[in-house]
Amino acid sequence: MEDAELKRLFDSIKTIAVVGLSNNKEKAAYGVASYLQRAGYRIVPVNPGCEQALGEKCYAYLEEIPLPVDLVDVFRRSEFAPGIARSAVKIGAKALWLQDEVISEEAEKIAREAGLFFRQNDCIFRQRTRIYGLE
Repeated sequence: MEDAELKRLFDSIKTIAVVGLSNNKEKAAYGVASYLQRAGYRIVPVNPGCEQALGEKCYAYLEEIPLPVDLVDVFRRSEFAPGIARSAVKIGAKALWLQDEVISEEAEKIAREAGLFFRQNDCIFRQRTRIYGLE
């Protein structure tokens, strides 16, 4: 993917739902979401076992989020990706990003057929910091 495409994506989104985010500071989801929050994005944690993370209310499922979500960032095992992709389409997200080692042809098909930007097996933190540096 061209850096210009990634830059357009990063510049066009405002709200990111992070599936798998909790208050565990040792987890990659926490570090990535914290960076994205500091970079100016609204972070919406999605985790049924969490009440609050990074100062934001947690939601059990994407469909419970009461505001528009631009990008869904996934920190769950690959087998959960198709269901998350269907939910991302249902809520009208513009993009679905599956983090490192999360790979799903089915999720890709669901997302692309619905016109979502799709990326898998890649880290949004790594790509954004490569383009913009640490902020």
